Amino acid sequence: MKFGHLWLYALLIQIQVVAYSRTYMVSDASEFGSILEQYKAGDSILFLSGHHFLDNVVIDKPVTLCGLNYPVIHAKSGGEILTIIADNVVVMGLEFRGVQTNYLKENAAIHLKRGRNGIIKNNRIIDCFFGIYLEHTKFTIVSGNYIRGEPKDESASGNAIHVWYSDSIQIINNTLKKHRDGIYFEFVNSSVIEDNLSQENTRYGLHFMFSNDDIYSNNAFINNGVGVAVMFSNRIEMRDNLFKNNWGRSAYGLLLKEIRDGNLVNNQFDYNTIGIYVEGSSRIVYEQNNFIQNGCAITISGGCDANRIIKNNFINNHLDFEIHGSIIGNEIRGNHWSGYTGYDLNKDLVGDVPHYPVKLFSHILGQVPESIVLMRSLLVDVINFAESVSPVFTPVEVHDPEPQLMPIP
Repeated sequence: MKFGHLWLYALLIQIQVVAYSRTYMVSDASEFGSILEQYKAGDSILFLSGHHFLDNVVIDKPVTLCGLNYPVIHAKSGGEILTIIADNVVVMGLEFRGVQTNYLKENAAIHLKRGRNGIIKNNRIIDCFFGIYLEHTKFTIVSGNYIRGEPKDESASGNAIHVWYSDSIQIINNTLKKHRDGIYFEFVNSSVIEDNLSQENTRYGLHFMFSNDDIYSNNAFINNGVGVAVMFSNRIEMRDNLFKNNWGRSAYGLLLKEIRDGNLVNNQFDYNTIGIYVEGSSRIVYEQNNFIQNGCAITISGGCDANRIIKNNFINNHLDFEIHGSIIGNEIRGNHWSGYTGYDLNKDLVGDVPHYPVKLFSHILGQVPESIVLMRSLLVDVINFAESVSPVFTPVEVHDPEPQLMPIP
């Protein structure tokens, strides 16, 4: 059969499927049980406005579940509301409430198990233990959802979007607030996290482990316990994200632990305790990021090699760099430092003397954390100046030979 005939044949089959599909309307939750027994693959179930009390609903055939004016689906007994074990299921336009904390089961408003090609779109999930839980799924889209918890403490709260052992997932344009983690990825490959707002979560805005070949871009991680943790993963693209107001004794905008071959490009780090904390990570490119008014812009621990820190802006941070161990074999070049005090005799906007971003006070702070009370004092300025004249404690190999006098656009 020729290609044109195949295309026409496929179109006729699609038209036939649409023609034979049905839409069931649910005005009362008591009707839903009988509809589940009779609907066919490809049908739609439309919940009308109002409140419906359901839980432990299992969807085992392809179907579109949708709502008119955001009908509210309450967890009748506080358990999981929707468990989906089929491919090609769409859930959209519904509001879910009341999945209670369970210390034995990770109950969620919407739980997709082993399904493919699912779409979970434009829903509201309020005060549920877990919001959306994807498990062993592929080619699933989660977009436009608003998920807000009411955490009493970290142990009693689940994650807004939890993805486990999945592939080719798209998490796009969701608003995630007041859960344990806004987004949780574990063993999730070749996936995209884009245009999400993750805010006021008790632990992480994004928690990311054992996941490879993923991209997260254009997200905002604001005022979380910790911004983002990316751990034990390879080939990660991190672009155009905002990490802001992630404050606390051990808080940071971004944690990188045991990462290989990543790109961290054009991100914004504003007002975090630590902008980036790096440990055991290699072959990462940090380029054109902005670090503005953080406690410390970058803290680097041991086991980091072959990294490139180039063309970034370090502006008005209390400390630009804190180093624990050697970082020989890494490149720091062509960055703008607001604390640079060198000169530019030939007027090419590149400093004529290198910039040494590690200050003596950062070494003292590592030994005596209580010395933080002296930050910005005249005493600190004096000891930093004395160390710059005759370095003893600060690593001279950590320097930028081409400091830029103007911020990098």
